[in-house]
Amino acid sequence: MLVQELMTMDIAQVTSETPIRKIAALMRLRDIGVVPVCENGRVIGVVTDRDIVTQLLPDDVSIAGKQAGDVMTSKVVTCRGDQPISEITAIMGDHQIRRLPVTNHENVLVGMVTIGDIARDFSEHMAGEALGEIVEER
Repeated sequence: MLVQELMTMDIAQVTSETPIRKIAALMRLRDIGVVPVCENGRVIGVVTDRDIVTQLLPDDVSIAGKQAGDVMTSKVVTCRGDQPISEITAIMGDHQIRRLPVTNHENVLVGMVTIGDIARDFSEHMAGEALGEIVEER
């Protein structure tokens, strides 16, 4: 099975100038924990719920005026829709990430695939193995 067969295509995305409050509201509304940050359709980063909590809240910094670019992870691992699921579970395990933006051959965002998608629509066993590597301390 290929990534394009189980990825979510209706995904939220923001720009690096999107306010953090708007991103948090979007996460709550869509019940998601990651939002890709794009420029001209290309992924330049991701903001996770964890980024917001660990980078802004501990220092008691006001989030007024803070934007995606202030907290986003800019070293983004992506995959392609034509990759086999076995390949991307290895990528997820190697990089210890649960969600991957899916891009086309022009690096434009076309979807998102999660460890949950794999468990639900492909193989609980394969997802479980990848999750074991994702949570493993290194």
